[in-house]
Amino acid sequence: MMATSRPAEDTATETDSFRPRVDNRQEQIIGIACRLFARRGYEGTSLRDIAEEAKITKAALYYHFPNKEALYHRIVLDSLQALIYHVRAAVDLAPTPLEKVRQFMLVSAEFMDADRDSWMAGSNAFWMGAESEPRTLAVALRNEYEAMLRTCISDAINSGEFRKSNVAMTGRFLLSALNQISRWHNPKGAMTIREVIEQYLDMALHGLQAPAKA
Repeated sequence: MMATSRPAEDTATETDSFRPRVDNRQEQIIGIACRLFARRGYEGTSLRDIAEEAKITKAALYYHFPNKEALYHRIVLDSLQALIYHVRAAVDLAPTPLEKVRQFMLVSAEFMDADRDSWMAGSNAFWMGAESEPRTLAVALRNEYEAMLRTCISDAINSGEFRKSNVAMTGRFLLSALNQISRWHNPKGAMTIREVIEQYLDMALHGLQAPAKA
């Protein structure tokens, strides 16, 4: 995604490019918390769970993050903000509305592939049972992200590249494909995440029905 050449000595991962650099202990805590938030959700994860996984005391955890909200904010909300930034940059550079939709999907998928736990933790924010500040902020960011896709779809309809359809429903259809990939796609499997999205887009844009035979 938006690849740039890196010096040979640079061993940073794709995930590193989306997060600010932190010290090793904070990085360890963030990684553990991210994994637990992705699997158990925000409400199902306690600071004690995170501290035990990190093999540190809760007091040591408080030194880095004063509460669970601050840790969740660092992981999920920063990730959503980065997602919007990278997707919007790609969409703005796309020459046509159709290409804007393609770039939205491709860049989103590659972003998710770089850090699947953050993506799933963000998705889980919508299923929190009770209203909370982290959930409210996450939903607001996700609404901004989804509105960007709806604008691309609407522009594609107005340009004649898409047939007339319900914009919100079309957006949900495309987003449902994105949201499920992290739950089944194997990064070491036969297809890359980009190849999966290309096939999804082909199905969405051209359908599955074979042309009628003469």
